[in-house]
Amino acid sequence: MGVEHQSTMTAAQLEEGLAEAKRYPHAHVHKGDLIISPEAFQTPGRETNVIISRFAIIDCTGTIRIGPWCNISARTRIYTHDHIHWGRKPLFEIEAEYGVLWQDKTIGADVWLHDGSIVLYQVTHIPDGVVLGAGSVLTKNPGPYEIWAGVPAKKIGVRNDVDPAEIEKLIEQNGKGFPHQ
Repeated sequence: MGVEHQSTMTAAQLEEGLAEAKRYPHAHVHKGDLIISPEAFQTPGRETNVIISRFAIIDCTGTIRIGPWCNISARTRIYTHDHIHWGRKPLFEIEAEYGVLWQDKTIGADVWLHDGSIVLYQVTHIPDGVVLGAGSVLTKNPGPYEIWAGVPAKKIGVRNDVDPAEIEKLIEQNGKGFPHQ
């Protein structure tokens, strides 16, 4: 059995990180919110079970709901708005006249958005268990427990149930992991 390891944030760390990560770039059009699931604060022995880097950029033009056990890494960007790019009129004039497109977004439980990944406006739902590789650009909704990577991101795998003995074997082969008790 592995040693217990505290790898999530305290409530204070989460609050401080969110204060830096949350952005309202189009509050004049719509000001959404960032809602963390109450389950993120209900794990015995942990103040929270999430990590949201203060170096992420979380666009709250629309509302974003984030489930428990999520990891939103540094330099990750999540967008809930897009600009209207139609026509030949200057884009600033179009924005001044019509605003921007915006929509809400839901991020399920146990979602990991790795360093530098980007979730574009078109993505409305990231279901439970999704992993988005570092530097990837997600342009459409993935399925539950899928692994996506690339630019644009494509499905490259699926997270399946695994026997703990297989994880132990992986750690032994690679010489990494936590010391055993």
